[in-house]
Amino acid sequence: MYVCSCFGITEKQVKEHAEAGACTPRQIASVSKAGTDCGSCVRRIQGLLGRGACPRRELLENGNSAAVLAADPVPGDRPALDEAA
Repeated sequence: MYVCSCFGITEKQVKEHAEAGACTPRQIASVSKAGTDCGSCVRRIQGLLGRGACPRRELLENGNSAAVLAADPVPGDRPALDEAA
């Protein structure tokens, strides 16, 4: 089922991004553009992400922000959206 009709992002894709470490709607938007056009899907994305464990959040709460920064991908390392399709 589509979560973001503006960019054709499905629940499955949101869940895959979450499993890969995207813990917030903003992080999902960074990797998929979902939620960056009309914004109507942001609450649905929040619902899919839930309040479960988030590796980045856990690192921040434990005071290990350096590990969070080290885990962030370099912007050029991620394929462009049209290449990934």
